[in-house]
Amino acid sequence: MKYLTTLFMAIMMLVTTALLDGCGEKIEPIDPGNNRPEPISDWVDLGLPSGLLWATRNVGADSPEDYGDYFAWGETSPKSVYNWSTYRYCNGDDYLLTKYCNKSSYGYNGFTDNLTTLQPGDDAASANYGGRTPTRDEWQELMDHTTSQWTTQNGVYGLRFTGSNGNSLFLPAAGARSDSSLYGDGSDGLYWSSSLDTGRPVYAWVFGFRSGYQDMYDGVRNTGIAVRAVRQN
Repeated sequence: MKYLTTLFMAIMMLVTTALLDGCGEKIEPIDPGNNRPEPISDWVDLGLPSGLLWATRNVGADSPEDYGDYFAWGETSPKSVYNWSTYRYCNGDDYLLTKYCNKSSYGYNGFTDNLTTLQPGDDAASANYGGRTPTRDEWQELMDHTTSQWTTQNGVYGLRFTGSNGNSLFLPAAGARSDSSLYGDGSDGLYWSSSLDTGRPVYAWVFGFRSGYQDMYDGVRNTGIAVRAVRQN
């Protein structure tokens, strides 16, 4: 049975799973009136063990609150329609992958290449911002070594991470795009990692959040999702 590809269903499944299973880290909302806009700069040091720096805005965004552009996983340009027929690395369907495929049952004519992390030429962060898209483990490090609060910044809902050094990072709840529509903006934040879901390579790992929950989820690769860049200090 093929997996659901509409973002509406994906978001509903994400939220239902979090509520029923209690997965992910529970986060406490704060008063939306307590806005604390952070200074505009390109990168912020959150005191993470890796020394990784995080970009202060999404790829394609003009400010930390701006949603920015949306990208299918492995593509470097936004577009008007996000589905398998427009996806760069398949032959028109989800079980016909032509790159980033470690299982022949998902590849076009049995194709595999065993690539499991985005190469720079397929990385929207590298192509459009500098730095690169964080891996699944780097998103996990952000969750594990900061505190997080659901809040608003300049009227935009999102999640603020605060590091042990007092510096903070705001991620707007930008939702995501499927076909030609935007879903979940203002309530759901979804951000690509550079890591393939090797169990089901039609998916890649996504950091997802909403008020009260955050965790890593698998996202359908043809979906238009926001990207936040990282780089080494």
